[in-house]
Amino acid sequence: QVQLVESGGGLVQAGGSLKLSCAASGRTISSYTMGWFRQAPGKEREFVAGISWIGSKTYYRNSVKGRFTISRDNAKNTVYLQMNSLKPEDTAVYYCAANSAPSIRTTSNEYDYWGQGTQVTVSS
Repeated sequence: QVQLVESGGGLVQAGGSLKLSCAASGRTISSYTMGWFRQAPGKEREFVAGISWIGSKTYYRNSVKGRFTISRDNAKNTVYLQMNSLKPEDTAVYYCAANSAPSIRTTSNEYDYWGQGTQVTVSS
């Protein structure tokens, strides 16, 4: 079992930055591919970014490329999502997730473990 706890969300003006953290416990995340998803009110949960456990390869949805950066610190058992140049359309609850596949998955049903989410609100 892997327990995931997100933190770092909040209210920020458009153009601002936030850094989300996802702290894992129960097992080391060094052998898990990690992902960040988000869900806005009335919308489906969508993939934002992922980082593999082999080679720490990364992948982003098009709308956040160049603005968001996913990273991992296996020694701290933590994954991060640095979000810059935030836009009002980035407003959502952000979730951290883990799966044991060696490559990045972009659909939520392929992830085994989830955090409780952290709210990100970007004002215009």
